[in-house]
Amino acid sequence: MIPAPVSSRHSQTKRTGRTALCRLPLGLLGGIMLSALAISPQSRAQEATKDESSYAIALHGGAGTITRASMTAESEAAYRAALGEALIAGQSVLKSGGTAIDAVAASIRIMEDSPLFNAGKGAVFTYDGRNELDAAIMDGRTLKAGAVTGVTRIKNPILLARAVMGQSRHVMLSGSGAEHFARIQGIDLVSPTWFFTDRRYQQLLSIQNHEKGAMQLHFDGDHQFGTVGVVALDQAGNLAAGTSTGGLTNKEWGRIGDSPIIGAGTYADNKSCAVSATGTGEYFMRATAARTICALIEYKGYDVQKAADEVIHQKIAGLGGDGGVIALSHSGEIAFSFNTEGMYRAKLSSQNPTPLILIYKD
Repeated sequence: MIPAPVSSRHSQTKRTGRTALCRLPLGLLGGIMLSALAISPQSRAQEATKDESSYAIALHGGAGTITRASMTAESEAAYRAALGEALIAGQSVLKSGGTAIDAVAASIRIMEDSPLFNAGKGAVFTYDGRNELDAAIMDGRTLKAGAVTGVTRIKNPILLARAVMGQSRHVMLSGSGAEHFARIQGIDLVSPTWFFTDRRYQQLLSIQNHEKGAMQLHFDGDHQFGTVGVVALDQAGNLAAGTSTGGLTNKEWGRIGDSPIIGAGTYADNKSCAVSATGTGEYFMRATAARTICALIEYKGYDVQKAADEVIHQKIAGLGGDGGVIALSHSGEIAFSFNTEGMYRAKLSSQNPTPLILIYKD
């Protein structure tokens, strides 16, 4: 027997299929059709949910001995307004479909321009009366990172850190070399006097008078760790983290803290989380705090709050250090963890778009 041509067999199969469907009992046929109708809208709804991607952002403005008793109503209102402005700047980027990197840079730039925070305009003074700035940023999708340290003329160090990440083959640049790179990239440079604020200068004088010129590190009064940081998750599912700081009041010898150190004060990986830290940098470096939080999520299956708490309350505290972190998981969960009296912090997401701004521990 000569087999039928392929096209004939295909037509026969199609006819047989239609015939078989027509021969099904009416009740069963109707059930299949109703089931299809019932499933289709649900499937479409699920697909719509997948297409409507979410975003999240959190930030900090430093941790320390921040209590209600130490704050006036006016200063509290000013901090809340500045945190809210920075948060909304990042939200605007994310809501419009921008990248997590763009959101982090936009939010940190607002805080760097504020004299309230120990970053950019509000940077503290070193032992010899200078303002030395550090910053870092990291892309959780590519694991690319950029950092700068010891710069004295960069208006927005986070923008220079981003340029290092995107426009060079390096991860960290320092001092005059970083500033030369900034000129090439068209990054704004300012006179070192632009960073002068009387509040910060009086803090330096107070510390030096108290110590009678003793050469030692000293933390910054009631607001010890004014470092700023942001973590973000964009609609494409990518994470980013950034941190910027003026370091420690009265610091010496070109001291560098954890903020620009990838894995210590700043880290982001789409597989786990994004982290920005603030605190006693020496301890965060020794603990590789930011990377450890991400590793606990990636390798031990911790949720983001548990991972952050273990590093802050066990590892950092166990070493004798203090401070805090903000962390954002790849699924959009946000964690705040700190072992000080307070931490300037704020968050929002596409699911909860109203800013939540917090200062005190309680």
